[in-house]
Amino acid sequence: MKKIITLAIIALTIASNAMALELNEYKVFYKLNNATTFRSLDRYLKLNDIQKENLKSEFSATGEKIKAAVNTEDGVAAEEAMNTGLNNLKSILTVEQYEKFVLALNATIEYNREIKYLAAE
Repeated sequence: MKKIITLAIIALTIASNAMALELNEYKVFYKLNNATTFRSLDRYLKLNDIQKENLKSEFSATGEKIKAAVNTEDGVAAEEAMNTGLNNLKSILTVEQYEKFVLALNATIEYNREIKYLAAE
């Protein structure tokens, strides 16, 4: 029984590490407060004025934390900053808006991975 539990823990650890972002992939959070990006996000999520102001503040705070973590090559701090920022977004956005935001964020990260992969070929 102990062997099964140990193997399960090892498998979960490997799977979570495989899904973790590389440090450079956190840079997508820097661009969320970019005027063009924010306008597109506003149209996509149909934000109200209060949500816009709260998102700008949250994106700025999260971006700074992630930038500091990336600059010091601290993957754990970058992951924590991202998770904290995403959790804070849950209180700003509706459930539908949050799901759409996460979908767009994941699509952007995946797109950047594909571009990097194609450039390496």
